[in-house]
Amino acid sequence: MAKLLVAYASMTGNTEEIAELIVEGIKQGGHEVDLKSVTDCNASDVLDYDGFLIGVYTWGDGELPDEFLDFYEELDEIDLSGKRAAVFGSGDTSYEQYCGAVDLAAAKLLERGAEVSPEMLKIEYSPMEQEKDTCRDFGKRFAAAGLQVS
Repeated sequence: MAKLLVAYASMTGNTEEIAELIVEGIKQGGHEVDLKSVTDCNASDVLDYDGFLIGVYTWGDGELPDEFLDFYEELDEIDLSGKRAAVFGSGDTSYEQYCGAVDLAAAKLLERGAEVSPEMLKIEYSPMEQEKDTCRDFGKRFAAAGLQVS
């Protein structure tokens, strides 16, 4: 059984809702998972888990939100080699950079050596009813894939 962390930044609750649905999916798969706001944990906390998922909403024209910046900068201080990770978030398609913060977070994790899932979950605003199962399945798939990593 994998022990996973889901850490997220959310201002309006959209990314938090996505994170909660992902946690439901992980638990449905029989895995342990901790859910934390990035303001309540440090980037180094990810080292205590078999894998982790990072959720971030996109601010403005594709930027990282302010409350995510400390966590993001702390990533520069840790080696994530061999750690499995995935990234998800919310955004607004009316902007040129739809969910650009998700892409920035994934690039940072890759730069630090993490094995980042090529599948990223991007949701416009909060998940609509039909997207809720997509969020749960994202968590289930990530947890199941983590069992194959030594």
